[in-house]
Amino acid sequence: MSNVSGYFMELQNFSVNDGNGIRTVIFFAGCPLKCQWCSNPEGYTSSNKVAYYKKICMKCERCIQVCPYKVGMDLNSPLERIRCKSCGICVKLCPTNSRKNLIYYYNTEQILKMIEKQEIFYRYSGGGVTFSGGEAALQADILRDLVCKLYDKAIDLAIETSGYFNFDDMKDILEKLNLIFIDIKHMDDKKHRFYTGLRNTKILNNILRLNELKVAVVVRIPVIDGVNSDVENIRRTAKFVKSNIDMPKLELLPFHSFGDSKYEALSLEKPSRHFKTPSQEHLRKLYEIVESEGVEVVSYR
Repeated sequence: MSNVSGYFMELQNFSVNDGNGIRTVIFFAGCPLKCQWCSNPEGYTSSNKVAYYKKICMKCERCIQVCPYKVGMDLNSPLERIRCKSCGICVKLCPTNSRKNLIYYYNTEQILKMIEKQEIFYRYSGGGVTFSGGEAALQADILRDLVCKLYDKAIDLAIETSGYFNFDDMKDILEKLNLIFIDIKHMDDKKHRFYTGLRNTKILNNILRLNELKVAVVVRIPVIDGVNSDVENIRRTAKFVKSNIDMPKLELLPFHSFGDSKYEALSLEKPSRHFKTPSQEHLRKLYEIVESEGVEVVSYR
């Protein structure tokens, strides 16, 4: 067994949105950014989070009976959530799965075993494995181990990254990949820091170096009305991509609120209702702007 271990969210098989073909997405826990619209709030840290889905709870009280910290049944109550240590003992006994662990501790061999049966789908669809998060680069040791082992098996590899990492520390990993998805949340540094908690300087500098790798790159923009969907920002992003990436490609990802149920289950405040999904008409206008700057618009959705 490999002794390289790390923290993960739930793996997703049969994905067709995160690269070519049918893929398994391996979600790493932990992220340096704190995007205000994040759809995976459980991935901010590597410690376990116990979700509580109140609507499917049958109120059998088994969770209360086994809890070593005497936490009540309703984890959506702020008081009970504070008392909960996320040990996960209650999860094992819940008959309706209304309680669920969201973070798992695995080693390399366990991850490889989980995806072993999926390899036939990769072969016949041109798919493979995509590393996502959170931010996979935060756990570089196990990411490197997984990449090297899957690379030796000739499995197509992709990564979805915030771009916030030390490039030289990650270069040996990135050069083994077939595709890199990297985000630009905002070209304006002050706005980027306001919405994500960090400056965009390191991200943009890393993008400047991606041509060293000779790996296909797709820059992604999570397009959010009220944040970054204005024409000026999209044009600036397209110009930056055109000037700094060989065979430049952009993917525009409209904002969604699919993560709201996780916020509810973790007793967290949902993202601001001021964040809106752009209209199809506005998106078409943004596509035209990107293409007018000589950048190809792509979609994996």
